[in-house]
Formats: sequence, structure tokens, C-alpha cells
Amino acid sequence: MAIAQRPQWPAEVVEKAAAIRLLALDVDGIMTDGKLFFSASGDELKAFNILDGLGIKQVMAAGIDVAVITGRRSPLTAKRMNDLGIPHLMQGREDKKIALEELAGKLGLSAQQIAYMGDDLPDLPAIRYAGLGITVPNGYWFVRQHADVCTVAPGGSGAVREACELLLSACGQLDASLQAYLDHS
Repeated sequence: MAIAQRPQWPAEVVEKAAAIRLLALDVDGIMTDGKLFFSASGDELKAFNILDGLGIKQVMAAGIDVAVITGRRSPLTAKRMNDLGIPHLMQGREDKKIALEELAGKLGLSAQQIAYMGDDLPDLPAIRYAGLGITVPNGYWFVRQHADVCTVAPGGSGAVREACELLLSACGQLDASLQAYLDHS
């Protein structure tokens, strides 16, 4: 059995990641696998990956703010973000770049201090605006061409956790974050 190793990120990606103070995430295709499930009565169902949730908590504990910007409105998304303690949830925002610029202004951040993670064309302007644009291997090919980095894990399968570990590693806090779990074992 092969032992999984920490991803090796290109130096220019790590340099950009070291400046990040806000991680902004899309939902469908990033925090989920992009599939939408509806019951016969019209109820929406979503599956969020638990690995991503802990990664989000780790970056917030390290002082990196987290936001979610999504074009859809969903009570399930609101519940999950509330459960994670994510302070900035912007739902029903089709123009994600404008939403990201508004949030940057509110938080007093430059584009270089923001990482944006998305998978499809509505995310592309925000990916290009952010100092670090992140996508997933199951994202649209054109978006992958324009992002700074693409995770190994697909959306909904731990990709957000990878992005969180990139940010933690770049700011020198990943080892301490992992060590805390060894100290409690």
C-alpha cells in the first residue's frame, strides 16, 4: 500500500498562498460534487465532505477568514455554513467577482490577499480577480486553464481540504495544526 504524501506545490503558488487572508469558496462543484438531488416533493439534497469542513475550521483557527459565494440559494447551504461558523455567506450572487470585490472592500483586503476556489464559468472572473485562483480537476476545462492551481482531489471529495492545507503550509501553520492532533492522542 502506498503512503499518501503531502502535495508538493509550485513555488510561485506557495508564494501567492502566503499572502492570503481570505479564502472564498463556491459551493456546487467545490464543496459538493456538483450534482443536485431533488426529492419527489421538490426538497433539495446536498452532500458535503467532512474533510473539507475540518480544513475550513483549521484555516479559520489560523486567522484566515472564510467566505462562501454561490449563485444558488439553499437553506442546506446556509445550515452547513452556519454549522462550520463561516462568517460570510453570500447566496444568490450570479456575479461572483462583484460579490468578491464587495467583500474585499468591506474587509479592507486587496485582491492579492484573497484566494477564490471555483469550478465553472461563473467563477472565472472571481478566479482571475483573486491573488490565488484555485479550481478542481472535475471543473470546466477553460476554468482549469486560467486558475493558478488545480487540486488533486475533485470537488466534493476533499478538494477544499487540499486548498486549506496549501494555505496553512504557505503561512507555516500546517505542521502545528497537525501536531495538535498528535498531542491529543
